[in-house]
Amino acid sequence: MRRLFLAGLLIVSLTLSLHLIRTQGRSAPDFPEMQISAQIDEVTIEIPVGSTGSEIAKLLAESGVTKSSLAFFRVAVADPRSAKIAPGAHRLTMEISARQALEQLLDAKRIPNLFVVTEGAWNSEIFSELRDRGFSKEELSRAINTLILPRGFTSLEGLLFPAQYSFPSDVNAREILQSMIDRFTVEANASGLNKSDGKYSPAQLLVIASIVQAEADLKDFVKVSQVIRNRLSIGMPLQMDSTVHYIRKVRGEIFLSTKATLAKSPYNTYKRYGLPPGAIGNPGRAAIDAALRPEIGDWLFFITVAPGDTRFTKSNDQFLEWKQLYEKNRRAGAFEVKND
Repeated sequence: MRRLFLAGLLIVSLTLSLHLIRTQGRSAPDFPEMQISAQIDEVTIEIPVGSTGSEIAKLLAESGVTKSSLAFFRVAVADPRSAKIAPGAHRLTMEISARQALEQLLDAKRIPNLFVVTEGAWNSEIFSELRDRGFSKEELSRAINTLILPRGFTSLEGLLFPAQYSFPSDVNAREILQSMIDRFTVEANASGLNKSDGKYSPAQLLVIASIVQAEADLKDFVKVSQVIRNRLSIGMPLQMDSTVHYIRKVRGEIFLSTKATLAKSPYNTYKRYGLPPGAIGNPGRAAIDAALRPEIGDWLFFITVAPGDTRFTKSNDQFLEWKQLYEKNRRAGAFEVKND
């Protein structure tokens, strides 16, 4: 089978830090910083999935990108962004400094055949992108029917893990989609999503994660997760706008009309109690972690009154007061996208 390289978070082992401590006294030959130009030789290297920082450092040195593996290793350990180095193909300049090598490894423009799945993307959006890249509707349908889903999951929505992917030009649709699912399995195992938390099954936790991803900014993930749990625990309808947006396949709409909330669908959390029957998008790792480990609180309501200002409360009266502020700000254009 042709190899398919997927990009995502690359966890650098803690043991590498111990290795760094042991090598503090050793010299680390490094190429000087240089001005990058089109005339300088480049090389494409492939970083295997699961590579450690020391393995990447060795690969760079052996390929002639850096002068020594230790130079890159020290730069990578000191920079938390190195945890985001993507497995797969990378186009790098020859004989550059370790710092420049790290910058190029993090540059998405240097990843050939880049395919990006954004956090919260719907499967329909991913399929549309694949069709734009030349895969027919029939080929995608055949691929979907042969995919192997993780145990405990029966719906494909939510299993196409958000990440950067790099793959050969002759790869088929099934290999692409299966690799996204395999990446999800890796993240699910690492986060603990593959185990029931005693109250919700892995599939239900994925649904919660997908709603968290759609409803909140990163800083509010854990609070929104708790709101969902609090509402479920008292039999209160979730009433999440994102579930209606998923039904209607619309994005960017903050205001939801009363008519929209009456849509006939098992995903309409305004009309139906409990969780929707499946995920409403593909959540990233942070949303999955938040679904598993919410911030403890008694909140039942939350509302974004202005961009970046999301407020949480247990009081319906307080929520209604904040809703008036939201309406005032919306009418004033606070939520309109400004074009530079």
